[in-house]
Amino acid sequence: MKTALAMVLAVLLDALLGEPRRHHPLVWFGRLASFIESRFYGDRRMAGIGSWCLAVVPAVGITWLTVAVSGKALPWLAFAIEVAVLYLTVGLRSLGEHALPVARALELGDIATARHAVGRMVSRDTQDLDAQRVAAAASESVLENGNDAVFGALFWFAVLGAPGAVLYRLANTLDAMWGYRTARYERFGWAAARIDDGLNLLPARLTAFSYLLFGDARNAWRCWRTQAAQWDSPNAGPVMAAGAGALGVRLGGPAPYDGVWEPRPSLGDGEPPGASTIRNALRLVQRGVVAWLVIAMLLAVLWAGGHRA
Repeated sequence: MKTALAMVLAVLLDALLGEPRRHHPLVWFGRLASFIESRFYGDRRMAGIGSWCLAVVPAVGITWLTVAVSGKALPWLAFAIEVAVLYLTVGLRSLGEHALPVARALELGDIATARHAVGRMVSRDTQDLDAQRVAAAASESVLENGNDAVFGALFWFAVLGAPGAVLYRLANTLDAMWGYRTARYERFGWAAARIDDGLNLLPARLTAFSYLLFGDARNAWRCWRTQAAQWDSPNAGPVMAAGAGALGVRLGGPAPYDGVWEPRPSLGDGEPPGASTIRNALRLVQRGVVAWLVIAMLLAVLWAGGHRA
């Protein structure tokens, strides 16, 4: 029951407060990771594995120790710490704060503002994107980050508590920093990419299933089954294919990176994306989160009832 209640309270805190505007722990962690990279970078896998452990293991260990020690002396404090940790690792409100300005700009026909706003969400070049490609980029980001910034953290909190949520978000952050198939990170970032893939294996599929439940289920399942394996990420593929299918739109396709249009598979099936697609993608994530919280509370009540019997 404590775990389920902590999940509900953390999501409510996120809805009320959003992410801290200053001094966010993930920002500090990013600076720490950059420092570690500057000191220990090497073009080999062992350098990446050691750097990953140096960045992540102490933070997870401190979180576990803090919760364990406070739980023995002051259980209410341990509970508050767990709620606070999950609040800091969940970014549901942030998804809307980034995505909705793109949708509003597109609705007003202000393509320059829309391009600038979507540039805060994605790593691709945005200066030459037309309205459909801007809408597609924002929608893809919402769907993928629904898993990375919301569902994945909730899943690992449910499994391992606050240390699990910290482990997941830090691993996800390092994947975003080091997990690239470039000359610099091909070997150094190998561990970051593989660990993130492993941690997302089940959450990503539960996220895809959540999208399927709250959209066009038949289309989502067909797109998931036929398109997911074509995507270069084993976890983003199911999430984005199912999400695009659930929304009944066409996403994916070529996108510009560093001045070069790179080929990407198509995702989904249906109408071309627009401003409404961004809003619908956000609703898909929000409804999925509500469903997860309801299920968590129901399971907690059933578990408690079973133990009393």
